[in-house]
Amino acid sequence: MEPVYVASFDSPVGPLRIASTETGIAFLELPHASGSGLAGWLAREGLQAAVRSGFTPNRDAIQQVIEYLEGKRRAFELPLDLRGTGFQRDVWLALREIPYGEVRTYGDVARAVGRPLAVRATGSANGANPVPILVPCHRCVAAGARLGGYAGGRVLKARLLALERDQAHGGALL
Repeated sequence: MEPVYVASFDSPVGPLRIASTETGIAFLELPHASGSGLAGWLAREGLQAAVRSGFTPNRDAIQQVIEYLEGKRRAFELPLDLRGTGFQRDVWLALREIPYGEVRTYGDVARAVGRPLAVRATGSANGANPVPILVPCHRCVAAGARLGGYAGGRVLKARLLALERDQAHGGALL
């Protein structure tokens, strides 16, 4: 059984839950998430996990997420354990290339991964991102700059985009 270290914590956007493996951060659950949570993620990944509560393995991740949500951090310095199909991982890596404070459309990301006709599949991969915020899927919007969906809801997506826009265009990091 693979150990999965889980910690819940309060953040400026509400309660969050993070899970890591020996490899890195593997799951981040947002408040009001539309998915099936940690249990659903474990089941989807087919993990025979020994879930262990604990803050220590996740300490740096929690601190960096809070700093980001407070407008004090623009990039994360964390190892990730991204589990998904090859296409999903390609999309998630492309999302990480979207600069802080900017957005790209699902079509832009599809083209970036060399699959320009796979816009809907890109949207699905975006929605399957197990570590939102760390892999900034909120920076991916629908055509015409419409917000599109988000695991934590559109209100949170708009809030994250506004935070980044304000910081990137005149707001100073503390």
